[in-house]
Amino acid sequence: MSAEFESYEQDFAVLTADITGRIGKVPKLLGDEKKQMVANVEKQLEEARELLEQMELEVREIPPQSRGMYSSRMRSYKQEMGKLEADFKRSRIAYSDEVRNELLGDDGNSSENQRAHLLDNTERLERSSRRLEAGYQIAVETEQIGQEMLENLSHDREKIQRARERLRETDANLGKSSRILTGMLRSIVSEETTQTILAVFQILST
Repeated sequence: MSAEFESYEQDFAVLTADITGRIGKVPKLLGDEKKQMVANVEKQLEEARELLEQMELEVREIPPQSRGMYSSRMRSYKQEMGKLEADFKRSRIAYSDEVRNELLGDDGNSSENQRAHLLDNTERLERSSRRLEAGYQIAVETEQIGQEMLENLSHDREKIQRARERLRETDANLGKSSRILTGMLRSIVSEETTQTILAVFQILST
């Protein structure tokens, strides 16, 4: 089983050495040669990842008592792979910058253009920030006005409710007074009627 692992190791060493050399060439090439070199490196990196996967599978099949040494070597290969990918990324960034300059015709003024662009973006951000702050202030003031209106409406509703209660009490008192007056009138009428009848009897008796 270790023989299979060591075979993959040799392939990985040859492949990564070739990748390292090609990555160093990327920034020095131009046009189609750069594009082709980048494509080749991407393909080789994918092959290296596949080799690492095969090596990991082999390590899992190795007896536990012998696995530690191979696991340690795998960690080293993964670190090497990570370094290659980082180097390739930096190389591609340089490649992209050069291609962009070739396409756009950037020259020594590119840094000045970048600074002007950054200043323009900063000014736009500041204007947007001021507009947001003004909008926030308006929202706060609107909320305060709305709160005051709600408080006033609540106060007015309490006044209306108290007035309704007083009207109900007045109606109740008027009803009670009306009943009392009606009873008094009935009593007065009844007493006068009685006195009149007595007076008529007295006249007839004489």
